[in-house]
Amino acid sequence: MAYVRAAEREEQIVAAAMRVLSSAGVPAMTLRAVAAEAGIPLGTLHYVFPAKDQLLRAVMGKVIGDISEALRAEVELDRGVEHAFRQGIAGFWRRLVESGIGLQVMQYELTTYSVRTEGTGGLAQSQYERYSSLVTELCEQAAQAAGERCAIGFDALGRLTLALVDGLILQYVANPDADRARRDLKHAVDMIILLADPQPVALRKKVRAD
Repeated sequence: MAYVRAAEREEQIVAAAMRVLSSAGVPAMTLRAVAAEAGIPLGTLHYVFPAKDQLLRAVMGKVIGDISEALRAEVELDRGVEHAFRQGIAGFWRRLVESGIGLQVMQYELTTYSVRTEGTGGLAQSQYERYSSLVTELCEQAAQAAGERCAIGFDALGRLTLALVDGLILQYVANPDADRARRDLKHAVDMIILLADPQPVALRKKVRAD
């Protein structure tokens, strides 16, 4: 077998795990199944990921990276919060929701698996905290770049956005009506923008000392 660098091997295994998870679900994702999907010996997989939970966390890290990339792909931060929010959410929906619901089902299964096996404070908590922080960071950076402020805190903006988009994804998974989902997503984005009410920050006048 040709030598493969450790980082490349890890990427290969994570990609194989995501395929198994998307098609068969968490219960069927054994290390043996992932090794077979990746075309590597089971011992090689065990060397890189000794435990299933370690592999699941690596999968979640890859998913979060993909979400961050999708959110930022078409965004120009200096155009402000509304632009960043609308373009980011629309890009995420096209690239990671409409392209196939298996990835979304996989994420919900990972959440349920974590809650059932770890309780609170495990993968599910860090998963959702990171999801909301991606929106928080995007909007906060756009506000800073464009010299804007919002009517609500950026952390609240992230959590509320996650709640709305998460609910729409669940409905899309249950009934994948693309046209309806796009209309509902637009309404949800309109509501969040109205609540956030991004406005230019008033410039403070300098007081000259006499």
